[in-house]
Amino acid sequence: MSDPSKVALITGGARRIGKAIVHHLHAHGYRVAVHAHQSGHELHAFLTELERTRPSITLALLGDLHENAVPETLIARCAGHFGRLDVLINNASNFYPTPLGEVTPAQWDDLFAINAKAPFFLAQAATPLLRKHRGAIINLTDLHGTQPLRQHAVYTAAKAALEMLTRSLALELAPQVRVNAIAPGAILWPTQGIAEAAKQALLARTPLARTGTVEEIAEAVLWLLESANFITGHTLRLDGGRTLT
Repeated sequence: MSDPSKVALITGGARRIGKAIVHHLHAHGYRVAVHAHQSGHELHAFLTELERTRPSITLALLGDLHENAVPETLIARCAGHFGRLDVLINNASNFYPTPLGEVTPAQWDDLFAINAKAPFFLAQAATPLLRKHRGAIINLTDLHGTQPLRQHAVYTAAKAALEMLTRSLALELAPQVRVNAIAPGAILWPTQGIAEAAKQALLARTPLARTGTVEEIAEAVLWLLESANFITGHTLRLDGGRTLT
């Protein structure tokens, strides 16, 4: 079990991969500050469920990461409530197609704000606390941060920026803070849906011939936090071998 005093802040933690990460860290002794934006009702229901097993170890954080003041506010609220911060997990993400010729400046700003800008300013705000407790940052990137995806040029560019931020922050924050990333492949299909033929084509290009699970992502997060003490600036690719093909 982890030190019960450790505190992790997870953005986008009410749904999908973020929810699985919160659940796994909570089960391993972490206190969790969980951020959401448009899923506040789901967040409160989820944290109520967690509190039944271990009371007084969760904090709900609502905020729009497009707003410049929100990263500092989230870190300050976490520190004020728990008195410390050991782990920052930048999981919140926006994903949608931006076909060339149809991209608007608003779409560019939106995708970069959530996928690159907010993680950086959260890390900056959290730095004093993380240095004090020799903490860690984990950024959720994407296999398409290094491999282009047709009609998603802006999203992939933003995730590529987050990959470089991971390496840059690892260099700047060493030796007190480790910074790593996890780049999932096919874990959950996009919420806006995907044709069955497209799913099968993607799986055919994945050597392990299946999708991953959110639990596998959560297990990788815990491994980076608890067992990978000599790893920093690294992106762990959980993609079933997809980047090999």
